[in-house]
Amino acid sequence: MNNSITKTNFNFPGQKSVYIGKVRNVYNIKDELLVMITTDRISAFDIVLPRGIPYKGQVLNQIAAIFLDATQHIVPNWKIAVPDPMVMVGRYCDPFPIEMIIRSCLTGSSWRTYKKGIRKICGVPIPDGMKEHEKFPEPIITPTTKAQEGHDEDISRSEIIKQGLIPENDYVLLEKYTSELFRRGSEIAAEKGLILVDTKYEFGKSGDKIYLIDEIHTPDSSRYFYKDGYEERQAKGEPQKQLSKEFVREWLIDHGFQGKEGQQAPNMTDDFINSVSDRYIELYENITGEPFEKSDISSVLDRVEYNIIEFLKQYHS
Repeated sequence: MNNSITKTNFNFPGQKSVYIGKVRNVYNIKDELLVMITTDRISAFDIVLPRGIPYKGQVLNQIAAIFLDATQHIVPNWKIAVPDPMVMVGRYCDPFPIEMIIRSCLTGSSWRTYKKGIRKICGVPIPDGMKEHEKFPEPIITPTTKAQEGHDEDISRSEIIKQGLIPENDYVLLEKYTSELFRRGSEIAAEKGLILVDTKYEFGKSGDKIYLIDEIHTPDSSRYFYKDGYEERQAKGEPQKQLSKEFVREWLIDHGFQGKEGQQAPNMTDDFINSVSDRYIELYENITGEPFEKSDISSVLDRVEYNIIEFLKQYHS
C-alpha cells in the first residue's frame, strides 16, 4: 500500500518552514502563502496510526474546499486555490491557540465526561438526566487548547480570556462565527439527510482581520448522524448511525487501544485499510451529495510536487 502519502519532504521556492501536524503538512512560502498538503495519515485518540489510508487526503481536502466556498459569506477564509486534489494553498495567518468545538448532541467525549457524573463542560452547565446522543436545547461551544504533542485539553471561555490566550473582543467574534458556521453547516447537512452533531473550527489573524483556517465540516473534524430514524433509535436506546471516523475509534477500542501510555496501536491489515478508504469515499459522497472521482495515485508524491510548483510559478509570475 505505497500509493498513499504519509510523509513529504519537499523544498519549494521561497519556502521558509514546514509544520507537520497529525494529518496535514503545511509549507510556509515567504510568510505570504501556506501550502497545505492533506496527507493520508489517520489519527485517533490524538495518536497518528502507523499506516496511511488511500484517497483519505483527497476526501478531506475536497470536502473542506466545498464548505469553505459555501461559508465565505459568513467569515473570510484562508483558501486561495486547490492546485491538486490533496492540496490547498491559502493566505498565511497567525493561528489562535484554541480550537472552537461546537456540539448539538451529547456524544463522543462529551458523553464520556457526562457518564463520569460531570455536569459542566468547558464552563457550560449540562442538565441532569440526558441520554447519549440526545440533542442539547441549543448547540454548546466547548473549546480546547491546541496541543503540539499529546492530548488537547478542554478550557472555558473565562480561562481563555484570563490566561490572555485570545483577547476578549476577538474571542466574542470567534464564538459568533462558530455559531453561524455551525448553523449553516447544519442546514447543508439537513439537505443531505444528515445531522451535524459536532465539529471544530480553527481561526487565525492576518493583520487586524480574522480568517477561518484549516479544514471545515470534514469527517475528521466533524461527526454526522443520519437524520432518518434518529428519533426512533433514540427512543429505543439504540446506537445512532454515524458518518464520522468514530468507526475507526471503535475498532481501536475493540482491539484494546485508546491511545493510553504504554499501549501499542494494533496491526492494521490491508483489508481494514481498504475498508477505511471505502468508508471515507462513502462519507464524501453522503456529505457533498456528489460522486467521488478517484485521482491517479500511481505516482502521487510526484503529482503533488509538480502541481504545487506549477501553481507557485504562476502565482508569482
